[in-house]
Amino acid sequence: MTAILEGVDDRPFIPTEYVVRLARTPWERAGYHALRRDVFCTEQQVFADDDRDAIDAVAIPIIAACCMAGMPDRVVGAVRIHEAEPGVWRGSRLAVHEDHRKLGRIGAELIRMAVSTAHGLGATRFLAQVQEQNVLFFRRLYWKSLGAMTLHGLPHHDMQADLSRYPAHGQDQTWLLRPQPRNRQVA
Repeated sequence: MTAILEGVDDRPFIPTEYVVRLARTPWERAGYHALRRDVFCTEQQVFADDDRDAIDAVAIPIIAACCMAGMPDRVVGAVRIHEAEPGVWRGSRLAVHEDHRKLGRIGAELIRMAVSTAHGLGATRFLAQVQEQNVLFFRRLYWKSLGAMTLHGLPHHDMQADLSRYPAHGQDQTWLLRPQPRNRQVA
């Protein structure tokens, strides 16, 4: 019996359900900002103490939350969108908690929710400044690079989503996920 339980304490709990939605409650917004701080300040050290800026005052925050008994329990993904100019929307601060990145769909579903929400709000273009190591991931999701740039001292690409791949919607909650771990093939 002991052999069966070896290593169980070392594994993080991975729920089977996630919900991706607009952050509505105070705990969701607090979790959204805490996750961004963890990823962009502590983990990546892009910012010193806080990653908030003037865009947060006008942005729509979107979260991915893991669920317990069908109810959102903890924020494990975040992104924000805002209208930069009439018809032109931008996404930024995409973050997924480290323990949940290997599931493979949380980041993609956050992007889908962000672009489809903006599209539903009248976006004719949707752009994001993407860290260079994530460019291939975005290309697989039907984005194209508009050119390389340096932002916060790091290589980025200005990228544009193919809106025809992101149907417009006005929902505030979508995609209850049951992600499966990715099987990576080693060459």
